[in-house]
Amino acid sequence: MGKRLNLENTIRGILLLFSTAALVILAIIVVFLFKEGLMLFQHTSVTDFLFGHKWIPAENIYGAFPFIVSTILVTLGALLISVPLGISCAVFLVEISPRWARELVRPAIELLAGIPSIIYGVFALIIVVDVLRVPFNLATGETILAASIILAIMILPIIISISQDSIDSVPRIYREGSYAMGATDWQTISKVVVPSARRGIIAGVILGCGRAIGETMAVVLVIGNVEKLPLSLLDSGETLTSAILLEMGEAVIGSLHYNALFCLGIIPFLIVLVLSMLSSRLITKRVSRFE
Repeated sequence: MGKRLNLENTIRGILLLFSTAALVILAIIVVFLFKEGLMLFQHTSVTDFLFGHKWIPAENIYGAFPFIVSTILVTLGALLISVPLGISCAVFLVEISPRWARELVRPAIELLAGIPSIIYGVFALIIVVDVLRVPFNLATGETILAASIILAIMILPIIISISQDSIDSVPRIYREGSYAMGATDWQTISKVVVPSARRGIIAGVILGCGRAIGETMAVVLVIGNVEKLPLSLLDSGETLTSAILLEMGEAVIGSLHYNALFCLGIIPFLIVLVLSMLSSRLITKRVSRFE
């Protein structure tokens, strides 16, 4: 009995150590990011940084608005493509598909999530860019739409997996009650099952959105990387993460340009932080609802 208690205390101590280490590492990253980034506002106002249209490091002019707009357009485009496909696929796998199809598709989705982002980027650079260039008569297919398409493919596994688990967790009694009232299969899915799983589905969409905002390598290869304000999905642009990747190697440590790039990093960090908290809250509510 005493040995068992000692073992449990040891395991508890190890888990506490790992948890504390994770919190310390996160705190160090946050402190370093904000320490380096916020120094920019000693020379540039928050308004000029967020809404300025010019990014000229040689003249110490740093306006991040074109990068912010490009990031928003790329993310929205990816969500418009991936959300209908992801939810439809999840509904099909849980409610309609035979068992053999479900066992075949689920590993494929997990494999899709494990492919490195650079592979997605190369695929988009060779295939997607050319597919867009010809029908839209563009000088180059490296556009925000190309980045949105490849991001949609990348976040599909997240949306499908979480949506599938959410739909699968809806109690069977809900379905049986709907059938008892004379509802058809489609009415049961659209009016009972999907609404009951909506919190989990929304949480999956939010997590996918966070992944899209933070993605860098696949986007930088196909978006064109032009420092201008995009007006449509067929324009080239440059996202926040792309700007950091392309310019960090040229920035002198401790310079205003260096601080501006860290300040760019604060924006997606805060967005992803809020999205993660929101998705965690939705998932917690969904679990407690079915308990």
